Amino acid sequence: MAAQVPIKKACMGVDCPNEAGSLQCPTCLKIGKTSTFCAQDCFKRSWGEHKVVHQAASGGTLHNPFPSFKFTGSLRPVYPLSPRRPIPDHIVKPPWSKDGDPKYKLFQRNKISILDKAGQDAMRKVCRLSREVLDAVAREVRPGVTTDYLDEVCHNACIERNAYPSPLNYMNFPKSICTSANEVICHGIPDARILLDGDILNLDVSLYHNGYHGDLNETYYVGPSALTPSNINLVETTRECLRLAIETVKPGLPFRDIGNTIEKHAKANKCSVITTYCGHGINTLFHCAPNIPHYAKNKAVGVAKPGMCFTIEPMISAGTHRDRTWPDNWTSVTQDGARTAQFEHTLLVTEEGCEVLTARVEGSPGGKVEMPKVDGEAKVNGVGAKGLS
Repeated sequence: MAAQVPIKKACMGVDCPNEAGSLQCPTCLKIGKTSTFCAQDCFKRSWGEHKVVHQAASGGTLHNPFPSFKFTGSLRPVYPLSPRRPIPDHIVKPPWSKDGDPKYKLFQRNKISILDKAGQDAMRKVCRLSREVLDAVAREVRPGVTTDYLDEVCHNACIERNAYPSPLNYMNFPKSICTSANEVICHGIPDARILLDGDILNLDVSLYHNGYHGDLNETYYVGPSALTPSNINLVETTRECLRLAIETVKPGLPFRDIGNTIEKHAKANKCSVITTYCGHGINTLFHCAPNIPHYAKNKAVGVAKPGMCFTIEPMISAGTHRDRTWPDNWTSVTQDGARTAQFEHTLLVTEEGCEVLTARVEGSPGGKVEMPKVDGEAKVNGVGAKGLS
């Protein structure tokens, strides 16, 4: 789950270009939704269209909760969301499990932790479990299933491993996994939308186990129709950006240099790098120092040292690098509706280089796809797609 700079909320008024203020719809608050407006006049003017959200939510019918929002691509949220999935009492929970507050103000946010052997072993274990959960969810990716179903699979897989799904209620995120399809850059909320043949889908899994967090994500092709040259170029360019970046990690590496490697490869393949979100330190804290920007000529502070744990998680766009956030205050999309892909690993810096704690294992779903040739064949999850060009 990517770290981010503060995002400005958009007013939910009909055709309103302003930023949201502190005014919230009282009816939405009663039914567990958040709807913010710039001013009372805007709220009154938009009431006729906005109240449809209340009617649909109370009736339980599938609907778009943000009918007045100007979406940048073809994707739409499908509500209502399923109820929050319970966590058994025996599962050790992070600070935000009840009130959504990570309480990071209690920690030195700019101090980079050096883990001892016990901490490193704990990170190895939680990252291994995180890989198991991601693979379990990825095996269920196919046309016709909903992202809410994938959230259920993730949630149950975490509980089976005596782990808490770190995203759940983190700053009030409502689900146990982030599912980001097509033009969604990151932080997509699982809902009732059905996956389509031709989609690409990022699954971002994070676990909390024995006081430590693991974090990883991958982008998957949904069905044979997803294996188009444009999709493959985007997804495989992103996969390679991460691989090349990991190869540079060793003691003494300035964190600012990682973005140079990523942007060079992205631009060489006619893609752009999302700049709003970055990799992050991870250990007993879900997000902490250092910040790992993925773009060139950044001003990240610090150098890699043995015992440090952090993520690299480039988000690459087939179009613009500029983003916009849906009114749910989580779902980030490209401003031009272009598709994006992302891959993430949690790394431990060693004396000689780094250890990829969330590495793929034999049997992990997905994996590299070669660019298809005329009358050739590529495969996704064992399904062939002939004649792609």
